[in-house]
Amino acid sequence: MSPKLPRTMRAMVLEKPGLPLRLEQVEVPRPQAGQVLIRVEACGVCRTDLHILDGELKEPKLPLILGHQIVGRVVESAPGVERFEAGERVGVPWLGWTCGRCRYCLEGRENLCERAEFTGYTLDGGYAEYAVADARYCFSLPEGYTDAQAAPLLCAGLIGYRAYRLAGEGVERLGLYGFGAAAHIIAQIAVHQGKRVYAFTRAGDVEAQDFARRLGAVWAGDSASKPPELLDAAIIFAPLGSLVPAALEATARGGVVVCGGIHMSDIPSFPYRLLWEERVVRSVANLTRRDGEELLAIAPRAGVRTQVQVFPLEQANLALERLRSGRVQGAAVLVIDDGR
Repeated sequence: MSPKLPRTMRAMVLEKPGLPLRLEQVEVPRPQAGQVLIRVEACGVCRTDLHILDGELKEPKLPLILGHQIVGRVVESAPGVERFEAGERVGVPWLGWTCGRCRYCLEGRENLCERAEFTGYTLDGGYAEYAVADARYCFSLPEGYTDAQAAPLLCAGLIGYRAYRLAGEGVERLGLYGFGAAAHIIAQIAVHQGKRVYAFTRAGDVEAQDFARRLGAVWAGDSASKPPELLDAAIIFAPLGSLVPAALEATARGGVVVCGGIHMSDIPSFPYRLLWEERVVRSVANLTRRDGEELLAIAPRAGVRTQVQVFPLEQANLALERLRSGRVQGAAVLVIDDGR
């Protein structure tokens, strides 16, 4: 290990689902072939982290360092890495590794790779002072965003963008169910592109509805309400299967409902008439590097500004709990400060 690097680092570690994260001193990881070692500056806190913490996503690596919206600086590269130089700022997303050989990888659908590995789930993530990542799955980040502001782009932004893209072309009236980290980014892109955005929130969440209007939504109400006009497409970011029938009922003929989360409660039965007239329900799985490159190019052009609530590393449990209870407007982000 380089003499400039410490041998150990602070990390918030998940020992077992259902237990709070523990602040521990662990060894600084060493990059293997094709990997870079990153000094973490910020890491977004995602609802997927809650699904892992609560045991809703099965078979995580244990013990595990959560976190898959990593922003940091490259400090060391292993053999085979030619893309990044020391000191360069990079972002690390959820999709951390793919085989490159299965039918999905060869067809350009690496998000469906049968052997894929995921940052902060099957690979250690960014709730720590240092992290290693496959250089192929790191992104150069646009200027104009602080480390904390850039972090939500790497999952809320990327998964949200993939869901937005798969909602289809020609969408003029877009509904967003669950106005959190992903929706507040996608709403800005959609408004920039001339679409009418309708925001659906928890019942009584007037603060989130006002937030949506400030970002350009033409209407905001609770998820049980019907919008003033039928939607061309709806994206469901909230992990509630009960929203699928509600979104179908709010869409026009030929409309598309996209389920944007990695985990969702069961979808209740609903009458066929809601699906008829060529409406479509589809899911979004993970992301591709194409999604990342496109989103990180579009975000600055669209003037996207992420709203973040910052927490120190040691308060990761507090950040997760506030996210769980809906007390985060925009995105929660851990900022790593080790006295550098």
